Amino acid sequence: MHVAVVDYGAGNLRSVISALRFLGSDPLVVESALDARKAHAMILPGVGAATDTMANMQLRGSSQMVTQWIAAERPFLGICMGMQVLFEHSEEGIGQDCLGIFRGRVVRLPASQKVPHMGWNQVHYEGVPALFDGIPNDASFYFVHSYVVEPVDPSLVNATTEYGVPFCSVVKHGLTVATQFHPEKSGADGLRLYKNFLHLAAS
Repeated sequence: MHVAVVDYGAGNLRSVISALRFLGSDPLVVESALDARKAHAMILPGVGAATDTMANMQLRGSSQMVTQWIAAERPFLGICMGMQVLFEHSEEGIGQDCLGIFRGRVVRLPASQKVPHMGWNQVHYEGVPALFDGIPNDASFYFVHSYVVEPVDPSLVNATTEYGVPFCSVVKHGLTVATQFHPEKSGADGLRLYKNFLHLAAS
């Protein structure tokens, strides 16, 4: 399976590509819709600040590509900043408008907590979401972030994590999913999550 991995100049590409190759898929590093024309699924990795991310995505045409891909209801996975930019507005820095695919905002973690939230933490889901097939509830994944999403629609929340307060750590709508944590840095369970996403994409 060809998987488009979006390169906007700041993504965590190498680890994501390594994980995909380990699972037997064929990652394609892309910047434009033309680059992604052979892909069956798309992944938007993310590190860094919202302002830089959106500026780079707009400069390279990635923002339009991602928006059109999701609108076409094609399989999509956002990771960390790749999750946050799916919402309307981030409060990071002086504030940044994002892609607005989902209603909601990105807010800073509570002042009582050490930021960034860095390291392993548990992810809790209700029922057995397809993305977590074969992954124990409350399994630990690797996080590095200071901001979290607050979706307007609670049905988007696929899993949560506690860090001073509970926050949304996975969103899902149709074939669009996104995680606040980094599956590619999360050992066997992270690889299983990627495998589950690829299975969803293939089916």
